[in-house]
Amino acid sequence: MLVLTRKVGERILVGDDVVITVLDSRGDGVRIGIDAPRGVKIQREEVVRAVIEANAEAAAAAAASGAEGADDAEARLRAALGDRGRASDRG
Repeated sequence: MLVLTRKVGERILVGDDVVITVLDSRGDGVRIGIDAPRGVKIQREEVVRAVIEANAEAAAAAAASGAEGADDAEARLRAALGDRGRASDRG
């Protein structure tokens, strides 16, 4: 891991396409700005971890409910769609 000290307004270049700028420093927090191409994913680690945990919990709940859970989900979807959810209406 590279550890750098930067002041507000200073930048860090990552490769040819990513620029990280220190925007503000208050107490124990630092605000940074990241300029990167659209194709570069930039995610907060704690959010990614929370999504992974939520997905694992949902998968475990689905596995525990088995086929009944899938039937229930299908029934709720059909109810929400009303007549539009029927195969005979699709022509």
